[in-house]
Amino acid sequence: MRGKKTKTIRKVLHRIKKYWFYLGVSLILTMIAVAGTLYLPILTGKAVDHIVDKGLVDFEGLFAIFKNMLVFIAVTALAQWLMSLCNNRMTYCVVRDIRKDAFEKLEILPLKYVDDHPTGEIVSKVIADVDQFADGLLMGFTQLFSGVMTIVGTLGFMLSIHVGITLVVVVITPISLFVASFIAKKTFDMFKEQSITRGEQTALIDEMIGNQKVVQAFSKEEDVIERFEEINGRLEKCSLKATFFSSITNPATRFVNSLVYTGVGITGAFAVLKGFLTVGQLSSFLSYANQYTKPFNEISGVVTELQNALACAARIFELIEEKPQVPDKKDALVLGEVTGKVDLKDVSFSYVPGKKLIEHLNLSVKPGQRVAIVGPTGCGKTTVINLLMRFYDVDRGAIKVMDQDIRNITRKSLRSSYGMVLQDTWLKSGTILENIRMGKPDAAMEEVMEAAKASHAHSFIKRLPKGYDTVIGEDGGSLSQGQKQLLCIARVMLCLPPMLILDEATSSIDTRTELKIQNAFAKMMKGRTSFIVAHRLSTIKEADVILVMKDGNIIEQGNHGELLEKDGFYAKLYNSQFAV
Repeated sequence: MRGKKTKTIRKVLHRIKKYWFYLGVSLILTMIAVAGTLYLPILTGKAVDHIVDKGLVDFEGLFAIFKNMLVFIAVTALAQWLMSLCNNRMTYCVVRDIRKDAFEKLEILPLKYVDDHPTGEIVSKVIADVDQFADGLLMGFTQLFSGVMTIVGTLGFMLSIHVGITLVVVVITPISLFVASFIAKKTFDMFKEQSITRGEQTALIDEMIGNQKVVQAFSKEEDVIERFEEINGRLEKCSLKATFFSSITNPATRFVNSLVYTGVGITGAFAVLKGFLTVGQLSSFLSYANQYTKPFNEISGVVTELQNALACAARIFELIEEKPQVPDKKDALVLGEVTGKVDLKDVSFSYVPGKKLIEHLNLSVKPGQRVAIVGPTGCGKTTVINLLMRFYDVDRGAIKVMDQDIRNITRKSLRSSYGMVLQDTWLKSGTILENIRMGKPDAAMEEVMEAAKASHAHSFIKRLPKGYDTVIGEDGGSLSQGQKQLLCIARVMLCLPPMLILDEATSSIDTRTELKIQNAFAKMMKGRTSFIVAHRLSTIKEADVILVMKDGNIIEQGNHGELLEKDGFYAKLYNSQFAV
């Protein structure tokens, strides 16, 4: 664990190095502020020595000292203000960079990472953990530098006044350091556990909010509450442990600091009695002893906060350092005019190593062919689509478009060659117009309306409060599932790419509208290579080739009539849907 913490500190320092100017200015200003603060007790001691006895007060000397004190106070205050500005600038620049890197990494991570990690946990890392890191880093810059310099400075000033009493202070100091170090080691692990549990809680909340209708439909409210209470209980326990250990740091170090102050007071009093010190010097020394011990309290609090910050930083760096998807090759081909020739050569793939899914799949699709893929749930239909789009790379074999391995083609040009309508719709926050134009931002309004009419979305769009300028919320807001699917179909019809993928594209649409859209699809698919995944076999009768999949393999292949004649697996599926 110590090695991991050291690596995290190095990564943080590496990011701070970019803003060395602010760091350097902050250090200089800190030295000025500390020097000004530490020189005040000297002036105070001199002022005390100017008050010799009743009626023997050197007012002229006192006024001169007060003027100097005002100047030092003003300079110190200005330096502290400018130091805070530099620290804030540096901290939030580092945080900005970390968030930027984390979000950019999310955009290039393979889909496997997103599939394997709850959305709420990822959001918690990018938002909550970075916020916690920022708080700890800011406190570290603001108090750690000044604290260390104050300790060094006070030791120097105390040595200039009396070496013996200073040694008393130095001898007792290691006790405070030992206490702070012991507690810091304990708190890192606890804050790490707190951060992980918080991410788990965020993931559950995100999941439940996104699926509240399903929760209520199946009356799972109590089960969800129980799960939340269990996680919340664990979060409470680990948070209390972390807070307990972090909270005893300050009282423990204050106790040690009180010993320091007491030691200085006793030894200083004897020194005054023997004439080694003046009363003014003793008052300066006591002030220094108080200022010397104060940073230990602050640093102990900073160390505790830094443990939390480092625990959060470790989690966000884990995300930033995740292995990205395999980048496009430098000499990757950019597809130009695509005819639609697609070949799958001895393709094998599985999501989990050792758990077979698709084995030795071979398929040759001619330009303009309509290929339907059918089979029971989990047979690999959607997986084939994921592989065609290169959302996942094959484990063995190759997928070729126009005789080129898709791993040698840029992802952008490959995916731009496909138009995709899925059973699961996705719409972004924005206007209806922006959602339809997603694949073709420069499309004219007339083109958008033609695409909407072809998909039979135009009629319901015109009934919306602001028509095409109506703003919808995340993932479609209040639109029905069918309306959202129509918008996704309109989006593809606007682009008209050379190849199409329709994965249960009309699953949420009523039968009457589906018949109309099927006619529109038939026109759109003419001359375009099309892959159609369907459970309703009535929608694929006109396909040129029907692939029947089972357990990751193609067990039957042919057109609708040929497969019915074979009286095999496809015939049983078809008859099961249309049996009287």
